[in-house]
Amino acid sequence: MKTDKTHPDTGRDELLQQARAVATKAYAPYSHFRVGAALRTVTGEVYTGVNMENRSYGLTNCAERGAVQAAVAEGHRRFSEIAVVCLDAEQPTPPCGACRQVLSEFMDANAPVYFAAGDPEDLVSTTISGIYPFDSLHHLRDTTETEDTEFSATETKGR
Repeated sequence: MKTDKTHPDTGRDELLQQARAVATKAYAPYSHFRVGAALRTVTGEVYTGVNMENRSYGLTNCAERGAVQAAVAEGHRRFSEIAVVCLDAEQPTPPCGACRQVLSEFMDANAPVYFAAGDPEDLVSTTISGIYPFDSLHHLRDTTETEDTEFSATETKGR
C-alpha cells in the first residue's frame, strides 16, 4: 500500500469527494465512526453507501457493502474502483475483512482501492489484491457467467 498525497487523478478525486460527502449521512450513534463509500461501475456509474450501525453491533452494515448492494440492485456486477472515507478516523482505515471478501467478488485483483481519513490529504491508494492478498476463492468467480453480466436499467425494472 502506498500513501499518495498528490491526488493527480480527477476520477479518484471525484470518488473521494462523493465518499466524503455521503459519509456525513452515516448512521453511527454508538461508535461515532462515520464511513462513506463511492463505487464506480465498469460502465462509469457511481453508487454510494454509508455505514449503518445497530445497537447490536453484529447487525451493523458497512458503507462498502452498502454501495455494492445499491449497484447490484440496479443490475451492475462489475466494478472498476472504490473510495472509502472515514470522517472520524485519525488515519486512513481500510475496508474490513467482510468488505474485502465482497469487493473481491465483483472487482478484479488490480482494481484501485482508495481510503482516507478525516484529513483529505492523508490517502492510501492500493488495489484489491493489496488489501486482500490471499484471496483463495477468487478463482470461483470465473465459474459462473452471471457475475460478469451487466444488466441495463430497463432489464432490471419489474424484477
